[in-house]
Amino acid sequence: MSDWGEDDIGTPDDVEPGDEVGEPDETPQLYYGSVDEFVRDYLRHVYRRRIDGRHRCWAGRWWQHPEAVIRLEALWRSWEHLRLDPATGMSVWWRDHVDHHMTVLMDPDGPFATATEGTENASKRGEPLPYIAPPAGMFPDVREHQP
Repeated sequence: MSDWGEDDIGTPDDVEPGDEVGEPDETPQLYYGSVDEFVRDYLRHVYRRRIDGRHRCWAGRWWQHPEAVIRLEALWRSWEHLRLDPATGMSVWWRDHVDHHMTVLMDPDGPFATATEGTENASKRGEPLPYIAPPAGMFPDVREHQP
């Protein structure tokens, strides 16, 4: 006679009260502590484009543009989540998040449409995106407040 459904891996009856099956032991910590750190240390270096104010716009003072701050915060938070998926996380992040938001941000009619003058808003092919530091304290490190 066969023992259908019985094996050595255990069944839900083997779980003791209070056991958390499949739950991680701790919440993953953020890699970057703020959207500013994410833009400064990561995004502007991996997303290099020629910025000339005609075909693409970018503001070195990105933090002065509310829509840009919200979109960049979304890019940072989605990166923090998807970086934990070793299989397709980064592909999904680039396809579903970066490609969409950066196209909107850099559109000549987008949130940076008024940031077309001066060297602080331009970059040559292969250079990191322009960056001017925001005022101190504008983007506090949220890792300091994580449990």
